[in-house]
Amino acid sequence: MDKKRSILNVTISIISYILLLLSALVVRRLLIRYIGNEVNGLNSLYTSIIGVLTVSELGIGRAITYSMYKPIVDKDISGVAALYGLYKRLYIIIGAVIFVLGLLVMPFLPAFISDYKEISVNVFLTFFLTLVSAALSYLYAAKTALIEAYKDNYITTGILSAAHLVRYGLQACAILIWKSFPVFLICQIAETLIIGLLTELVVRKRHENIITRKEKVDRLTKQEIIRNSRAALMHRIGTVLVTTIDSVIISTFIGVVMLGKYSNYVLIASVVAGAISLFFTPLTSVIGHLCAAGDVKETRRWFDLFYSLNYVLGVVFFLGYYAVIDYVIRMLFGTGLEMPRRIAFVITLNQFTSFMRKTVLLFRDASGTFYYDRWKPIGEGICNLVLSLLFVRIFPEEIRIVGVIAATVITTVCICNIVDPFVVFKHAFNMSVKGYYLRNYSYIGLFAAALLGLNCLTQQTSRVVDGILINGFISIGVSICIFGFVTLLDKSFRYSVQTAGRAMVHHLFRQRK
Repeated sequence: MDKKRSILNVTISIISYILLLLSALVVRRLLIRYIGNEVNGLNSLYTSIIGVLTVSELGIGRAITYSMYKPIVDKDISGVAALYGLYKRLYIIIGAVIFVLGLLVMPFLPAFISDYKEISVNVFLTFFLTLVSAALSYLYAAKTALIEAYKDNYITTGILSAAHLVRYGLQACAILIWKSFPVFLICQIAETLIIGLLTELVVRKRHENIITRKEKVDRLTKQEIIRNSRAALMHRIGTVLVTTIDSVIISTFIGVVMLGKYSNYVLIASVVAGAISLFFTPLTSVIGHLCAAGDVKETRRWFDLFYSLNYVLGVVFFLGYYAVIDYVIRMLFGTGLEMPRRIAFVITLNQFTSFMRKTVLLFRDASGTFYYDRWKPIGEGICNLVLSLLFVRIFPEEIRIVGVIAATVITTVCICNIVDPFVVFKHAFNMSVKGYYLRNYSYIGLFAAALLGLNCLTQQTSRVVDGILINGFISIGVSICIFGFVTLLDKSFRYSVQTAGRAMVHHLFRQRK
């Protein structure tokens, strides 16, 4: 495994993430304070609608990126060039399709906003600006994929970070000077253009021998891409129905004001998940190369290590999230935007159950085995949609949003956590998945019990800083208890911790030498 490249990717990701996090929180606070929380909700709704439209991507990106790993390992420049050319042509077409579909959706926007008459913003103009930004991003998607296929994620991360910082600076100025949501979104278009320009410059410098070659994909490779694209399309549909449809349902049946409050909680949860993902996402291409090399034993060893790390980080961060989230919302965005604790509870449980899939999904995508669970996302998405619509109708008005989130939790636990690991263990590791099932569901059950216990232990205080410190330390104490319990009972966990410890000591020893 390319440890140096992995460490560089993760390090750059962490530094960039911290800078972007602080900037994003400042901009959102300004947006809510000077333009309004309903605009915050609209922004979330637009993002969700665009997410639905990206189904037209057909999963081609993932399939072609995976296909690049082997020719890169084999140093087959012609093969990489052929795949890049195909990727570029298809993504330009896809961007145009998404733009046209967005224009067709625009007349129906009021139907997705239950409190539309109370909104003072021109939803048609602002959605159009969001759509333009999304469509333009497909012009450089192939070049970004090429850079990352060569395990240079730190480059794309640096480009995105620089462009995001420029955008946040421009948006802050737009809010303070013009207090205009359309100008706020124009800054987003400017960011997309900056990313495209910087990506173009980097690719021409590092991979000009690839992007300038005119090669055609051979018949067998094309058949493999079509096969994987079909599977990835189904995954895309399932992802859309699970991750983006919740916001649309909340806006349609409850309102964008409530969606704005909910999006604040999800933003902080996403910050938590994103921070943890920094340890995993940059490693996808590295693991892809490992899988392409065919070393199943080594791949499984890394899987166990990542899964244990996955659980440790998830427990610490998400218990901490639940313990302090109300105080964090008050501190970052102002008073009056807090939601009832039962909503925070289901949001936390939903985020944690989804996060526990990280390792499985990482190895599934890296090994290209997503074809074998191609029907799962369809069932997952339909189940989530049906349950969300049912619960939002039958739950009392004050907890409708709980029903929407609970539907996602049920879908994740009952479908995703069964099918995804089965596919990875059968087709990537060639071994039984029963042990993983027992371990994973035990871990999730233990976390849910800890969450209930934490609900009784947390203290209420009028001072924000005191609330964060006191409840934060309580959550750490509960986390330590969980790890002690798991270490005693789970041999795999003990082995992974010992392996990580030995690797760390070895690394420190080499540094001193």
